[in-house]
Amino acid sequence: MDNTLEAAKGGDEQAFVRLTAPHRRALHLHCYRLLGSLFDADDALQETMLRAWRGLDRFEPRAPVGAWLYRIATNVCLRVLEQRGRDPARADAHLQPYPDLLLDEIPSPDVGPDAVVESRETVGLAFVAAMQLLPPKQRVVLVLRDVLGWSAREVAELLDDSVAAVNSALQRARERVERPHAGEPLPRPHTPADTDSEAMLMRRWVAAWEAVDAEGMIALLAGDALMTMPPDPRSFAGREEIVHFFATVPEEGRLDRIRLVRTRANRQPALAAYVQNADGGLDAYGVMVFAHQGDVIASITGFAGQPELFTELGLETHLDG
Repeated sequence: MDNTLEAAKGGDEQAFVRLTAPHRRALHLHCYRLLGSLFDADDALQETMLRAWRGLDRFEPRAPVGAWLYRIATNVCLRVLEQRGRDPARADAHLQPYPDLLLDEIPSPDVGPDAVVESRETVGLAFVAAMQLLPPKQRVVLVLRDVLGWSAREVAELLDDSVAAVNSALQRARERVERPHAGEPLPRPHTPADTDSEAMLMRRWVAAWEAVDAEGMIALLAGDALMTMPPDPRSFAGREEIVHFFATVPEEGRLDRIRLVRTRANRQPALAAYVQNADGGLDAYGVMVFAHQGDVIASITGFAGQPELFTELGLETHLDG
């Protein structure tokens, strides 16, 4: 690593790529947790690499490269959050799904200390959405302390704050994330009964959809199921209200005209929807991410009108009819 670091400090861009490559995917996930947006995370990672390249001559190898990069990425995300300001929109206005394809690219835990960040049940859509309720400082403290495992002193140094202030912010953040989000229609945690039950439930949902079977869909939803469609402020509470939406809005309820393709995001089952166009082909329409509680669907989070998400999920944006 020393030779690579010295070469990078000397202006060798390929050496810099080798130096930072093992950390890039985990850094991208870190930015996503803080910002909630897949594409904002793209921009934040790019800015992080630019700042790291420009500031490499000031890096002292007494600390790991990964920790140094996380400091830069965190500051970049704080700047993004400050620019957003107090957005009057709902808490999940910036929320997007995170493809499992990207999670699979994060190194396994035995590769390095920053590789454990995906293994702590903090990639779920419910957690990321709840994070958007927190002020920037609390958000950063929670992720650095509870996800990355930084000490209170390390976080205090990054934020130029006291250890006591960091501990106080962590306590408030934990309480806010863990308690019910009254008035905030956010995705539910994904807690399926088991892998087989999860797969069976999704097969039954697709079958009911293709048969335009409203009663069948109702039977698969929890009584207090919730559907949201960020950044659209509307939400649909209860299985009857959700199914009424599907029976009247997408293609005026002709769900058999919408083809579903299975995919995954945030370690949860997801379905990509394609709608028929005038030429008979199928165009990207939207993505639904599901949260199960036991053997029923607890929430559906829909992301419509974002065909670029299909590319990130490894899917085509157009299919032949």
